Amino acid sequence: MEKPIKILIVEDNVIIADDMQSMLEEIGYEIVGNVIVYEQAEEVLRTTEVDLVLIDIILASDKTGIDLGKHIRANYNIPFIFVTSNSDRATVEKAKIVKPNGYLVKPFEQQDLYTSIEIALSNFNYLDKQGLTEDDVDKPMSNSVLKDSIFVKKQHLYYRINFTDIQFIKADNVYLEVNTVDKKFLVRSPLKDYLEKLPRDKFYRAHKSYIVNVDHIGAVNSKDVMINDKLIPISKEFKEFIISSMNS
Repeated sequence: MEKPIKILIVEDNVIIADDMQSMLEEIGYEIVGNVIVYEQAEEVLRTTEVDLVLIDIILASDKTGIDLGKHIRANYNIPFIFVTSNSDRATVEKAKIVKPNGYLVKPFEQQDLYTSIEIALSNFNYLDKQGLTEDDVDKPMSNSVLKDSIFVKKQHLYYRINFTDIQFIKADNVYLEVNTVDKKFLVRSPLKDYLEKLPRDKFYRAHKSYIVNVDHIGAVNSKDVMINDKLIPISKEFKEFIISSMNS
């Protein structure tokens, strides 16, 4: 089942917070909370599924956004971005201690917000997939994988697709056609690179133009596998792998 990215906004300026929410919803993100103080943010995190948090450093509470960043680092495995008017050295140094996944200075445009979120998700999920932390590497750009799913853009929305729902992926020039149980998505990516984002125990390069999820293979012959009534050509190497798996 596809799900938009769920974002929590923690910002004590209501006008800015509402503006941020409008920009994010226009892009296609889902806002699961728009709060002004630490305690409200803590409650949303405890009771709601959140993929990413946008945090103003100065909040309308005794505890600051930096305190909230510490709380998230200690209790949740999700990325957060500081969104603040303060870019002075002292504030930045304090923020760096809790290792935010991004730092966005106000005022900003919708594209700035979008870029910061996508980079934060990419960097965070690359590290999470590799079993690393922010201290291990210098924040490489990677993919938009989140635990047991992957994000795919369709028009102005980013959909979360569970790996189990992906049946096969077909290469078509510079695009990939990601086929799920009931939908198709177009992705601009080399097939080889996309395979690296998928679980290696389920997804295999069946042919130069296809990746298949072996859990969805319903039938096989010497030249093809069948997934959801569609025949997909297979290479000699994949045929040998399938035969070996059937005999093991």
